Amino acid sequence: MMFESIEPEAFRAKTDNGELGDALVLDVREPYEWEYYHWEEAQLMPMNSIPGRLADLPKDRTIYVVCAHGVRSANVCYYLKQNGFDDVINVEGGMAALAALRGFQYD
Repeated sequence: MMFESIEPEAFRAKTDNGELGDALVLDVREPYEWEYYHWEEAQLMPMNSIPGRLADLPKDRTIYVVCAHGVRSANVCYYLKQNGFDDVINVEGGMAALAALRGFQYD
């Protein structure tokens, strides 16, 4: 079951240009990672909490999923697709790549 991906540069451009519309940016990292660095546009929902919170997620909006490097987010995208979410997009490279684009040394 495939899902879409977006390169970090394209995602940053969409964010900076206000092109995300009503999309949800879902950060699936742990709280300590969020505290270290995050984007205000994102909503924190750690990966392990998602199975119990599926009802909190919108099935009628695009969901961009981001983690630290793009691995957990890919797993979450796959899981969401399996559970009836059609419009999920993995942010390649995760927050490390996004941070670098904004001049922050993530790791």
